[in-house]
Amino acid sequence: MQAMRALLLTTIGLLATQAASGAERVTLPQPFSMAYYESWDEIPVALGSATRLAMTPDHIDVQVLGFVKPDLVYRGGLDLTETGLQAPVPGPVLADAIRALKGRAPAMKVLLAVGGSGYVDGWHRYDPGALARLVTDLGLDGVDLDYEPAKPDCQTAEARKGSTVVCRTDLTWSRLIADTRAVLPRPMMLSIPAWSTGAYGTGAFQTEPPGGPYTGSMLWLSRDREAAAAVDLVTIMAYAAGPSYDPERAFAAYRAIWDGPLALGLIVPPDPTGQPVPGIDAIRDLAARLKDQEQAGVMVYGMLGTPPSGPSAATPSGGMMLRAVCEGFGRDGCDAVLP
Repeated sequence: MQAMRALLLTTIGLLATQAASGAERVTLPQPFSMAYYESWDEIPVALGSATRLAMTPDHIDVQVLGFVKPDLVYRGGLDLTETGLQAPVPGPVLADAIRALKGRAPAMKVLLAVGGSGYVDGWHRYDPGALARLVTDLGLDGVDLDYEPAKPDCQTAEARKGSTVVCRTDLTWSRLIADTRAVLPRPMMLSIPAWSTGAYGTGAFQTEPPGGPYTGSMLWLSRDREAAAAVDLVTIMAYAAGPSYDPERAFAAYRAIWDGPLALGLIVPPDPTGQPVPGIDAIRDLAARLKDQEQAGVMVYGMLGTPPSGPSAATPSGGMMLRAVCEGFGRDGCDAVLP
């Protein structure tokens, strides 16, 4: 029975992926900005309109709520108890906050992140049905599928005597995307965060530093056409990779394998690996360089973050970084600040 059920779920998932592949990707502004909202840093208030989430500046195009567990338990009624979401407000208040935000900024896409570095286990018990129910009840626009495997088990092109890197997790990505699309077809949005070095290991980027076990772990994007076509947005986690890592070089590597919306991710300083974090002027210049590239954007993790030493032009907060991105894009309304 278990084998038949697994086969049925896989078949349904593949059919859904094919259906999603036939639909058009979600349209984002060009360029676009993206932010991760740290639910645990929310203010414990009684009204959704009084939350920091509801006050997200409307120059942000994609807002991502972090994080729920892959094996979340959600039966309905906006009961967040067993979902892993750490917001210090009840589910109905969170849903009211999302309604207030989308009422003020209707074009903004608001997604729910599942997984992340805090929930690396539990993917073998992934429950896309529970996730879909929660997304629907909260009034969200889709999911950020943040699968961060502890060991991708990649084989380099050189070791394989081939032209590309192949990883054990390639099939897992395919299954997770198919299972998610089975319950959240388009127009629901599906974004995926991508490892810093995930597009390295082949072609002009075969020996790109810094190397490591995640090199090539996202090259499936160039091979698995069905899975890639079901994705709306790829976000590069272009941080925590060490001093030799070049984020813009990584952006070029991902652009070589992915033609859809692509965001270059920044982290609120300090970087845990000693990788330089750009200051306000450098972020503004980076956004200005990306704004003329097709389907390009900038992501900031996280929106509510503040450096331990305090925010400054050299060590900006998440809100300051997002404002600099807005200014680099040449937009209006960049003065909107987080509460």
